[in-house]
Amino acid sequence: MGAGWKIAGKSETAAARGRIFTKLAREIIIAAKGGADLGGNPRLRAAVENAKKQSMPRDTIDRAIKKGSGQLDDAANFETVEYEGFTPHRVPVIVNCLTDNRNRTAGNIRTLFRKGQLGSAGAVAWDFDRLGMIEASPGPDAQAGGDADAAAIEAGAQDLEAADDGATRFFSEPTDVDLVSKGLTALGWVVTTAKIAWRAKNPVTLDEAAKAEVVAFLEALDEDDDVQDIYVGLA
Repeated sequence: MGAGWKIAGKSETAAARGRIFTKLAREIIIAAKGGADLGGNPRLRAAVENAKKQSMPRDTIDRAIKKGSGQLDDAANFETVEYEGFTPHRVPVIVNCLTDNRNRTAGNIRTLFRKGQLGSAGAVAWDFDRLGMIEASPGPDAQAGGDADAAAIEAGAQDLEAADDGATRFFSEPTDVDLVSKGLTALGWVVTTAKIAWRAKNPVTLDEAAKAEVVAFLEALDEDDDVQDIYVGLA
């Protein structure tokens, strides 16, 4: 869970879908700042694949690409802001936000952390590894029958773990994200995430009651539109 927390089994309400699309669009916008060509921009290619996986409409994807790459008059000015702290029961957490208004985001995060503890920069980052994270699934033509271990070796990944829906999460040095992403694509894998992420070194184990409190805290964080990724040291 420490490599990127996601809500499991969340109801598909219209509001929930809207929040998902907002987060996906922002990731596409940020990625498109590196160029609108999917072939030459692995982060954008992964963001678009992830959006397609979530059934985002094609015109919404196209508009986000154009907005991020400066092809529209209403150019987006999103920036990344990270917050560190603890959930209830002292579980370390790093929250990555994409925002066009730092003051709004800071106020919302302070409110959301009232049931936990918001820390300063570096408060918990020492307990996480900063690395590249590439999430991918074997395509129909994947080499070696889609064997994840073989793909990791061939693509240059340092480690891997199972992800949701039959996908695999590959880890690399931060500087090797694009290299591993391109390597997996060449092996017939479909990459849906390619980014720099945090991975907990010492995940905390809690009893079911305490874990439920932490999950409720994380769900509240995830419902904020500015919150893009949550990394938590929870086993």
